[in-house]
This record gives sequence, structure tokens and C-alpha cells, in this order.
Amino acid sequence: MNTTNLLKPVLVKSGVKKAFAVSVLMMLAQIAVAETTVYSIRVDGLACPYCAYGIEKKLDAIDGIKFIDMDLEKGVVTAEAHDVKLSDEQLQKLFEDAGFTYRSKQAVVQ
Repeated sequence: MNTTNLLKPVLVKSGVKKAFAVSVLMMLAQIAVAETTVYSIRVDGLACPYCAYGIEKKLDAIDGIKFIDMDLEKGVVTAEAHDVKLSDEQLQKLFEDAGFTYRSKQAVVQ
């Protein structure tokens, strides 16, 4: 039995199926072009896990931030952002509001 012949009437009949297929392809295309940027942010004043938690909460509130890691000894916060650009001004305000001093950032687009 040839299953291709059985599916032809179903696929041809329905414009809804075509519209669905087109939307799935468009969604996959958007995922394929999504830009991921990994930020390494130097911060002064990170001393304990409680400090890290406060910063993590503030970064989590930004749409598109998917991963956060902190190295307390080095004073480096790493954030992975999807289709989000973090500006120096934005980061300076975020860390200042949390009680820390923002120093610099490095961004690597993947």
C-alpha cells in the first residue's frame, strides 16, 4: 500500500494545513536567525552568594536572558542573551541599583 497516495487528498484539500506548514517554516526560520550574545561583565563588590542572587534576579527580569553564571572571586558575571543587546548604560544602572560597581563588558556574538 502506497501511503503517499492516501495522504494526497488530505494535504491538497485543506488550506489550513498549508497555512500551518507555512507558519511552522516561518517560526523555524526565526529560530535559525536568532542571535545569541554572551556577555562577560566585570563588577566590583561581589562577595557572597547573596550578592550574586540579587544580580541574578535583576538580570532574569530582562527578556531574552537565558543563562547566568557568576565568578565571585574574579568579579565576573556571565549572561547569555538571545536577541537582546545590553548597553553599558543599562548595565551600569542595573548594577548600581543592586549596590555594585559596573566596570566593563565583553560581548561575543555566537
